[in-house]
Amino acid sequence: MKIEKIITRRLVLRGFTREDAGFAISIWNDPEMGEYLADPALDEGEIDPEYRREIECLGEDEECCYLIAEDRQTGERTGTCSFMPSEDGKVYDIAYCVHKSRWRQGYVTEMIQGMVEYARGRGAEKITVTVDKRNTASNGVLKKLGFGIASDGKYMKRGTNQECADYKYELLL
Repeated sequence: MKIEKIITRRLVLRGFTREDAGFAISIWNDPEMGEYLADPALDEGEIDPEYRREIECLGEDEECCYLIAEDRQTGERTGTCSFMPSEDGKVYDIAYCVHKSRWRQGYVTEMIQGMVEYARGRGAEKITVTVDKRNTASNGVLKKLGFGIASDGKYMKRGTNQECADYKYELLL
């Protein structure tokens, strides 16, 4: 799913390209940055070629819009994010991850706000986000932005037997 760029005060959220795969993998599979994500921690040598091909093709996904967040001043990649609208466009499920070099600087807040405004501008009525219960920082940001916990759930780390508890948040627009 392709969209126009989303521009915030400090960021440009642009469509994911093949060239972004290495950056995304470096975050999602990093033991620290990806701790609360569904992808497992992997060393570069452990990255399966099929997995890399899957990531390279994310920008071509028809249902989910994968984005890269870039610093507006420098063009440096700062994180990844995505949203998946429901069939009727009333609910947007979003996800995000920021490189640890940008943690605690308000980038997650800005990414979420940009995606919320984008969805609102397209008639969305609700935003949902699923977050690992142990992710104190992300849970705090969502509460600060007015999201409320709608339900509890669980997910499995991809390719592992590790089960993790999560919250599903929602924000009514």
